Amino acid sequence: MLKQHLQFKLSQKLSPQQIQLMKLIQLPTQAFEQRLKQELEENPALEGGKEENDSDYDSDLDNTDDLNDNDSINADDINVDEYLSDDEIPDYRTRANNYSSDDEEKTMPYAAGTSFTQHLVNQLNTYRLSDEEYSIAEFLVGSVDESGYIRRELSDIMDDLAFTQNVYTTEENIHNVLKIVHQLDPAGVGARNLQECLSIQLHRKEKTPDTELAINIIDNAFEQFTKKHYKKLLQKFDVSEIQLKDAISEIEHLNPKPGGSYAGNNRIVEHVVPDFAIKIVDGELELTLNGRNAPELHVSREYNNMLNGYKEAKDKSKSQKDAVVFIKQKLDAAKWFIEAIKQRQQTLFVTMSSIMNYQRDYFLTGDERNLKPMILKDIADEISMDVSTVSRVANSKYVDTPYGTKLIKEFFSESMKNDQGEDVSTREIKKILETVIEEENKKKPLTDEKLAKILKEKGYPIARRTVAKYREQLDIPVARLRKKI
Repeated sequence: MLKQHLQFKLSQKLSPQQIQLMKLIQLPTQAFEQRLKQELEENPALEGGKEENDSDYDSDLDNTDDLNDNDSINADDINVDEYLSDDEIPDYRTRANNYSSDDEEKTMPYAAGTSFTQHLVNQLNTYRLSDEEYSIAEFLVGSVDESGYIRRELSDIMDDLAFTQNVYTTEENIHNVLKIVHQLDPAGVGARNLQECLSIQLHRKEKTPDTELAINIIDNAFEQFTKKHYKKLLQKFDVSEIQLKDAISEIEHLNPKPGGSYAGNNRIVEHVVPDFAIKIVDGELELTLNGRNAPELHVSREYNNMLNGYKEAKDKSKSQKDAVVFIKQKLDAAKWFIEAIKQRQQTLFVTMSSIMNYQRDYFLTGDERNLKPMILKDIADEISMDVSTVSRVANSKYVDTPYGTKLIKEFFSESMKNDQGEDVSTREIKKILETVIEEENKKKPLTDEKLAKILKEKGYPIARRTVAKYREQLDIPVARLRKKI
């Protein structure tokens, strides 16, 4: 028995040009400059700088297909697969179908410099060690993580030395060598926990009453110190509040991650270049796009002349026809790239202009409490663009304002209703929460429940759990850990 089914499918396919345009939009200024440089190197038909005006030039570009009737090469007559050589295949044709248009290739240049491990090994070479001690010390140094800690048990290290280095030793010997590692710079390196790290640093400092008390606190009352039980510390060591305060100040100036300064040697330092600039001129906002996003490009005149030469030639050989196919390909790519850059400029300016007008009160005052609730859809609906396009602009672009350089996506926030039923930005609530915590009595910090009560009195009725969530987002510890003597 035969069965018939009628099925409708809705699908969207982006052309290679559309994919490339989306990638151009999401590029920040510096990355865009690199992409522009790459395109100028790869396409000889594309040239930078100002072009001399020629009335016939543009018309020639538009009529490059107006060849002789028999020898004309139209787009319908050209099979792209036939004239694209292997080394000219664009990136989008070498990828699998499961790659999204948002995927991008990133090259990460690494700065040359001495690694943290090598820095420690170089110091080991200044000590007189036996072959066994040096092997153990080198292995211990290799076990130091980027924070400067050895987080493995000595028994595990002993087993690894036997299996991997063929060094058979005892935990006692490893512990003795570990003491040598503790003498290396930076102070505190090779510690197995925070307590040991702070203790090593304090023992290296000049002995004063404050450092002596600090050593005593770390070595003998570390748990009470971490929990900020200051009353117990006062009773235990029989000292005054001023003495305890000075000792705690010594501890607070120590480095809990001694390897942190060296671990960043190989990190990429990204210099932010603002993509937009907002100025206040006569009480009005003025938006400008970074000039580096608007390069002067034009199609090569030489390539266009080559097409004219082919059109005027009486005898057209096969090699000439192959050459003109190549020329047309490069010219089309150049004209498309110029058009894509224009679309990019327009998209960036329209999107940022809409954001500026939406957050007008904030840009005029610089007060974060004036930030309105704003989501991507609000801007997308206003400029009649897709949400994904607005997202590409917001996620990677910076704007230079009178109040500093800001990431555009920071202006987007969810909304909550105040006691008057008005929508307010969560950024506004966080700012008020931050201000309340800054002004609190540090000897008796406010709990999340008390913070929620204060915010409710200010007209923001939010739950204690919400207060805790915002506090964590602001990287503010709980009340007990904010306590000061």
